[in-house]
Amino acid sequence: MKHLSNSLILCAAAAAAGCASDAPHDISSIPLMRQVAPPDGWAAQAGGTRGGADAPVANVLTVTDAAQLRQALGKSVQGSRIVQVAGAIDMSEGRPYADHADQSRRGRVAVPGNTTLIGLGPHSGFVNAHLTVSRVSQVIIRNLHLRNPCDVAPRWDPKDGDGNWNAEFDAIAVVASTHVWVDRNSFTDAPATDDTLPVVDGKTQQCHDGALDIRDASDYVTVSYNHFALHAKNTLIGASDKAEADAGHLRITISNNLFEFISSRAPRVRFGQVHLFNNYHVSDRKHPAYRHDYSVGVARQARIVSQANVFEVADARGCADAVKPFAQGPDAGSFSDSGSLLNGAPLAGCGVDAAPGFEVPYPFAPLPAASVAAHVRRHAGAGK
Repeated sequence: MKHLSNSLILCAAAAAAGCASDAPHDISSIPLMRQVAPPDGWAAQAGGTRGGADAPVANVLTVTDAAQLRQALGKSVQGSRIVQVAGAIDMSEGRPYADHADQSRRGRVAVPGNTTLIGLGPHSGFVNAHLTVSRVSQVIIRNLHLRNPCDVAPRWDPKDGDGNWNAEFDAIAVVASTHVWVDRNSFTDAPATDDTLPVVDGKTQQCHDGALDIRDASDYVTVSYNHFALHAKNTLIGASDKAEADAGHLRITISNNLFEFISSRAPRVRFGQVHLFNNYHVSDRKHPAYRHDYSVGVARQARIVSQANVFEVADARGCADAVKPFAQGPDAGSFSDSGSLLNGAPLAGCGVDAAPGFEVPYPFAPLPAASVAAHVRRHAGAGK
């Protein structure tokens, strides 16, 4: 593992602006819309992630409504682009979705390759939207407030446990895509939190799917400094035990994020080589709407390296309430940890194979766990 000082990491991130390797550099001197993925994550590997950072001035577009957004992300714009979102854009344009098909069509925001999608100011973002990054490369999504979409027609699945309601749309879905950086966004179910949803057939009629799901052999992804709040099933990495083509892909870094009252999947991993560091989890096993089940799910052939993460889980009984295994035998995943804390004590006794699944190939400088809560609170989320 290649540890590096914070000043050198900042310098590398700002290399395009010129930076001496022996002196700190403030990357704030680079406009937000022109910044590229920093070196302390998988998104910086294999050539790095620039999104639309190199876009010509003509391709720097500011949008204030759904129609302008669709045009800015459409085929009429050639080459790299930067799309700046000003204010909160309602993709339903003030009209309720008529049905599932209408929601799928009008709510979808397809983000093309070589694009930076970024919010202007502290309150910009999307309502009634599901952002899709599908079969493209070079995408950066930053500084957006995202209200997790509520499916207008969730489906009853009698084979899901003893029966359950399932929704379709994610706030962001990364599908079969490479070189993606998701940074400093805020995700929440509010105001349509689960305790406001009806109970049908004895189960809450769940209208939310994932906040951020990454699947179908997506690769070289960094998820950093986001605030995930009030959600049940947050981030699924690898959609199915049958998706064996994911093996060797799903190289993802999740760092410096705040997971606040997230019930599960923060994240749940299949097949991927996932690096978790300096994340802050705040949960409650008796929360009235988002009762905590687990934080990190170790599913089929997952390889997870964890460092200096902090779990504050009210009424936690032990590591199994923070890290949960989903596979056994030769398909069991691994979770190796150093320096993490659960309710102030070292994270230990997780009942998961602790052999390191891979060697982190990039420079990174994790803070000690004692500093994580204040750092993440200060910096994670849109507007930070």
